[in-house]
Parts: sequence; structure tokens; C-alpha cells
Amino acid sequence: MKFIESDNLPAAIGPYSPAIKVNGMIYTSAQVPVTLDGTLVERDIKIQTRQVLSNLRTLLEDAESGMNNVVKVSIYLENIEDFGVVNVLFAEAFGEHKPARSTISTNGLPMNSLIMIDAVAMASDYH
Repeated sequence: MKFIESDNLPAAIGPYSPAIKVNGMIYTSAQVPVTLDGTLVERDIKIQTRQVLSNLRTLLEDAESGMNNVVKVSIYLENIEDFGVVNVLFAEAFGEHKPARSTISTNGLPMNSLIMIDAVAMASDYH
């Protein structure tokens, strides 16, 4: 098992790893819409979704994987009515690649964010 850290993302806000690589798979912790200095971006679903997807891409690349290797995604939304907007941005981020996905509506996301996303991906060296 390899614990993945990233100098390109803010440090974890708790006692956990941003991602773990095990048996050719990468499991990410949920990403929230923060910049490298740990600042929450504007409370707008489009801006926050783009930031979360960017953070996820960065983490996967630092773990020697990428968006095209994602197998499963879990999306957590404060407001399920944001689903349509998130769906469009998700499609832009993943293109023709269509991983399995769950979308959950929940209250009280970390840092008062509107969205967070975690993923499971194959490592690039996995066959």
C-alpha cells in the first residue's frame, strides 16, 4: 500500500491520506473546492464544481493515474437541484470516458462547500 501526497493541493485537513494506491487501484479522499493555499472558492456551484474536478485531476495525476482511468465517482451535493449544472461540468471534465457514478444529496459538507467528489481509479501501470 502506498500513501499518496500532493504538493499541488492543500494539505489534508484531518488525519487521512489524500489518496492510497493498492493492488493497482487508487482510492481518493473526497476533494472539496479549495485552492492550493486552502481557501474555499466562491460559493457558486459552477466555480466549486470546476475547482473540485481540477483538484481531483491533479491528485490522480500525482498518483500516476488520470481522469480516463477513473472507474467510480461519488458526488456529494448540498442541494440536489444543482445536479443538472454538475452533470454538464462532469461531462466536460470526463469527455467520452463515462465512469460509474453515484450522486448523493447531503447537508453539512466540509468547509461549508456545495460539493465534494471522491473517486476510484486504475493506476496507469495496472494491466
